[in-house]
Amino acid sequence: MSHPVKAVLFDMDGLLVDSEPLWTIGEIELAERLGGSWSDEIKTAIIGTRLDTAIRTVLEWYGAPQSPADVEAAMDFLLNRMVALYHDQLPLMPGALELVDAVRAAGVATALVSSSYRVLVDAVLDGVGRDRFDVTLAGDEVTHGKPDPEPYLVACERLGVLPAETVVLEDAMSGVTSAEAAGCKVIAVPWIAPIAPAPGRLVVTSLRELDASSLLTLPGA
Repeated sequence: MSHPVKAVLFDMDGLLVDSEPLWTIGEIELAERLGGSWSDEIKTAIIGTRLDTAIRTVLEWYGAPQSPADVEAAMDFLLNRMVALYHDQLPLMPGALELVDAVRAAGVATALVSSSYRVLVDAVLDGVGRDRFDVTLAGDEVTHGKPDPEPYLVACERLGVLPAETVVLEDAMSGVTSAEAAGCKVIAVPWIAPIAPAPGRLVVTSLRELDASSLLTLPGA
């Protein structure tokens, strides 16, 4: 059976994996190391952005030094902490793997397109299985991360599909902006900050609201 959608591209953090509580553990510890306290305001400011961008925002927020060495040290701290937390526990979002598997069972390609660095993507893939995705792309494997369209353009190129032939599932506005700028159709599943519906963009509250049939025949896809 053929579908108007030739590939479905999934974000990782907050979409497939409920990683935000784990990130918050590391972020609280980092804020304490910088002499401050973590807040929802700074969380909202960095959600969905690539780690190097997020770290610079965090350091500026707390008035901390922002030399390359300072940025690298803060990144190393968070990456090492997250890898350890992922290996201890990998909390999946409800319906996440079931939806991935249903898309694959329909004969449609899948990709994982994350702002997280490869070391974290690999830690998640170790838990969920690498064979669930035809292509995986990490935030440190592109020049410009989300909200730039580059991540989704690169993923589509590697899948051998046009962006207009794909549906992207995202939980953060930076990822939605990236996918829409690339020319993909988007289903937003907001997790931390709200996302409004828009032309070509469906908004749902949970992956459990979706099934392969409705996703693969998304109007306008």
